[in-house]
Amino acid sequence: MKPSPHWSDIQERSLIWGMQLLFAVYRLCGRWLLQVFLYPVVLYYWLSNRSARQASRDYLRRLSLMAPHLGLSGSLWCSYRHFISFANAIIDKLAAWAGTLSVANIEFSGRDALLTDLQNGRGALLLACHLGNPEVCRVIASQDDHIKINVLVHTKHAEQFNRLLQRYNPASGLNLLQVTDINAATAILLAEKIEQGELVIIAADRTPVGHSQRVSQVNFLGATALLPQGPFILAGLLKCPVYSLFCLKHAEKHRIIFEAFSENLSWPRNQRETALQQAAQRYADQLQQHCLQAPLQWFNFYDFWRR
Repeated sequence: MKPSPHWSDIQERSLIWGMQLLFAVYRLCGRWLLQVFLYPVVLYYWLSNRSARQASRDYLRRLSLMAPHLGLSGSLWCSYRHFISFANAIIDKLAAWAGTLSVANIEFSGRDALLTDLQNGRGALLLACHLGNPEVCRVIASQDDHIKINVLVHTKHAEQFNRLLQRYNPASGLNLLQVTDINAATAILLAEKIEQGELVIIAADRTPVGHSQRVSQVNFLGATALLPQGPFILAGLLKCPVYSLFCLKHAEKHRIIFEAFSENLSWPRNQRETALQQAAQRYADQLQQHCLQAPLQWFNFYDFWRR
């Protein structure tokens, strides 16, 4: 049996052209007409991408076993609803990057503690994930010109998307740092950003792109999954406050949630692996809690439990 591909090897050609179409319709006609285009584009992507469809159904099956009260299952219909939720998140993503997302549609939780750190001249590391729509955090920068946000992205997937974003909004409030692996030079650059009181955002729910074996086994939705150690190692190097970042949509409101993760993540050398394991599991627990609150907003369409 052929092993399932790593998430970074999954092609997204159909997603890119679909986003280009959606962005063009959004800018020309607004969201209402975009909804008309939304369903056939999503239906094509759902039908043509078998591996993504299977990953969606696997995730939903795990949810149904852990939380039957959610009324979800691994059926084709629930999977299609999952993809529709993803498509609506793309529209919100485009709105955020185009600068048309209203501040009135944003609610914050835990923001005061983060702002206090920034006002004291301390930068912070934010652990993001593919649950919800973290791109909405651009609103944070638009509200205060003094807040600088740096987002670490994977070059292979981001290149075409970045060109699309730059085409429609050259003056984006976010600084995208395209990195495949975090090396010494990257760590030094990020330390400078933190020293200058800026925010650094890194995804904490996907295993390393390269051949790094720096992963921890965690229990997530009732089964063993792998999370990267890199974000937690980086937090230890930067010696700064660490927050978990979630942005979930309820009705028409986006709720940006900052959960304190660590004031200063550190460990004795002989306890490093144990500390990293505990940090990864703590993050998995936070992620699971929010998945159960917004189950159709989890957008990792690959075999997340791949060993």
